[in-house]
Amino acid sequence: MQTLRMLREVTELNTAGQETPREEKEFTRSGPHFSDRITADGRDGWPVEAGRYRLVVSRACPWASRALISRRLLGLEPALSLAVTDPIQDERSWRFTLDKGDRDPVLGIAFLSEAYDARKKEYPGGVSVPAIVDIPSGKLVTNDFQRLTLDFATQWTALHREGAPDLYPEEHRDEIDEVMEGVYQDVNNGVYLAGFAKHQHTYEDAYRALFARLDRLSERLATRRYLVGDTITEADIRLFTTLVRFDAVYNGHFKCNRNKLSEDRVLWGYVRDLFQTPGFGDTVDFDHIKRHYYHVHTAVNPTRIVPLGPDLSGWSTPHGREELGGRPFGDGTPPGPVPPGEEVPEAGRAR
Repeated sequence: MQTLRMLREVTELNTAGQETPREEKEFTRSGPHFSDRITADGRDGWPVEAGRYRLVVSRACPWASRALISRRLLGLEPALSLAVTDPIQDERSWRFTLDKGDRDPVLGIAFLSEAYDARKKEYPGGVSVPAIVDIPSGKLVTNDFQRLTLDFATQWTALHREGAPDLYPEEHRDEIDEVMEGVYQDVNNGVYLAGFAKHQHTYEDAYRALFARLDRLSERLATRRYLVGDTITEADIRLFTTLVRFDAVYNGHFKCNRNKLSEDRVLWGYVRDLFQTPGFGDTVDFDHIKRHYYHVHTAVNPTRIVPLGPDLSGWSTPHGREELGGRPFGDGTPPGPVPPGEEVPEAGRAR
């Protein structure tokens, strides 16, 4: 997720009056600047190693939430420690103000930008999460949100818990990749294209593509419990992180308001099914999500007023998706309890 200094570049109007509205740049998502991989063979100089790396996330960020869920499902908590940032950034980037002394207790830094600068001095780009930092050197290793979770599933296997599911099964990878590409273009990124649009036609194009894709996904999921095969895969994780935020922020804040997710019987059942699955809902912090979007995107919400709704009580209601069959974890087992200290605070939980 982009930090304030990057978001301002793509969302705020030109206050100097040097550009007309027609000339304003539309939102574009930057690719990862640091795309090194942590692999079993250490091909990029970063071998998989228990205790060496620290995963930095914001619970507000859908891209970081992928890593949180994957880490839980695969049981990587003992091998890969976790740092959770404040949901509100400032011009210096993601802050560790949730920790004692306003510093991450392991990395010893106050801002994630310090790990970026340790990797590349005076790095000028955006500081994004998820990020993995090398603890001994304090340097950022990767911020490649698209590749990171795939490597968790395929490169970190020696450190997976007993009973970990196969989130990227080889026999289904082509189909998973195809589904994920459509989800990324029209849903994951599509809500941002609509929300940060500078022109009516750009907004309308993104809006239509988003709901056309959601309609196709709803039709697909009407007769199958999960997106690909009969188990949870990476494709479900990637769709879930946008859907779980849909009614809370995207429907109103980003003007993705043809209908609420809770008004689509299939998708509402699907996302509740995943939410109630260990490893999904126990990583979601609605307080962080709402405060981040409504505070940080001042060009979209200049008052910074955070809405009280929507009602979160529906997340625990029966979904009935078991009737479609499926085996959530395949031949594996559910993850254990959330590790002490990593629980979502009461203020952010669905009731």
